[in-house]
Amino acid sequence: MGGYGPPHSSWKGNLNVSYNVGPGFTTNYSTRKVKMHIHSHNEVRRIYNVVGTIRGEVEPDRYVILGGHRDSWVFGGIDPQSGAAVVHEIVRSFGKLKKKGWRPRRTVIFASWDAEEFGLLGSTEWAEENAKVLQARAVAYINADSSIEGNYTLRVDCTPLMYRLVYSLTKEIPSPDEGFEGKSLYESWYKKNPSREYKEVPRINKLGSGNDFEVFFQRLGIASGRARYSKNLVKKYSSYPVYHSVYETYEIVERFYDPTFKNHLTVAQVRGGLVFELANSIVLPFDCRDYASAVSNYAHIIYNLSRNHEEELATYNVSFDALFSAVKNFSEVAASFHERLQQIDINKIQQMIQKQISFIHYKMFYFPNAGYCCFFPQLPYRHVVFAPSSHNKYAGESFPGIYDAMFDIKNKADQHEAWDEVRRQISIAAFTVQAAAETLKEVA
Repeated sequence: MGGYGPPHSSWKGNLNVSYNVGPGFTTNYSTRKVKMHIHSHNEVRRIYNVVGTIRGEVEPDRYVILGGHRDSWVFGGIDPQSGAAVVHEIVRSFGKLKKKGWRPRRTVIFASWDAEEFGLLGSTEWAEENAKVLQARAVAYINADSSIEGNYTLRVDCTPLMYRLVYSLTKEIPSPDEGFEGKSLYESWYKKNPSREYKEVPRINKLGSGNDFEVFFQRLGIASGRARYSKNLVKKYSSYPVYHSVYETYEIVERFYDPTFKNHLTVAQVRGGLVFELANSIVLPFDCRDYASAVSNYAHIIYNLSRNHEEELATYNVSFDALFSAVKNFSEVAASFHERLQQIDINKIQQMIQKQISFIHYKMFYFPNAGYCCFFPQLPYRHVVFAPSSHNKYAGESFPGIYDAMFDIKNKADQHEAWDEVRRQISIAAFTVQAAAETLKEVA
């Protein structure tokens, strides 16, 4: 590749090329072809999930789940062991509280998944086996894969229901970043990665796929989130350079990524704090207004995409009016629901609180599943509002049915059929958003 001379002989491969270390090709090696013989072994292997539980004291039939995998491609110093270590620390801290007589309000489930690298098998098999129970009882799932993929700033991907919880929590955690001594994690996060969509808050990403939260969020509709320390996202690297390689070791973490493990500690505080608040808050710390705001934003994004096809929209009688009407209703109902929520007097005697909160929780609990499309099982994805991007499984897409129907639509053979599909997907989205609004309405 040329530039800095050949590496040590033990690093060289057996291809008939000159081995050099960066920064690019000095001769036209890019035209050469390599023939590889792959020898794979197909066999049945037993996998093991390890699951532990702290039974809730007040609402034992409501579950908050913290899960991460422990299998790796090679040594897994970052993926997944930096995450597995954090899970162990969170379990240890909850265990110390339990020994002192504390119990969470809701049941907390800790899970160590197997065979994630083989296709999310451990988490998916467990969740599918317990699907009915989880859809009826699971409050939230917090994913705990790699704690670091860089050392620049915090990265959070989660349902909009958790936005305010995340922001509130990070304001209470000290920043580990140089130059931010005495500042909060929220402040350094906002400074380094402000939101592109909302003013004066840090950026939170949509959940995509490629990790154990998929079955909980995309398939079962359970509110989910993840947090880790990341690289500077302005630089377009797909992942950290040693990802899934033999060089991903404990030593590279200790020497380069996080020598004092301060970022690991911060991630443990974020993940553990989310689990604690979700399991222990008297009222679930979800904010439906943020979900409504996000859905409205996504609807405008997909509509702006459609404006590249003004003529076709008119020709094939495709309208977004029904979707915008449903989004408007949803926003109004979410605001009204939040006002009623503020009227709960948590200082009243526990029995009266329990009567009020049980019904409020019923609505908040079933609301996240309103985006889960149980009415249209023929769809390739089960969540109408969120799905993994069909062009990048690690990234998330909003209103994926409409987006995929419109993607590259000019090159589709039957234009009439293609725009019929767009219209159908708009109807599905509008119906589902309206159904979500109905779950939050006050019962007479």
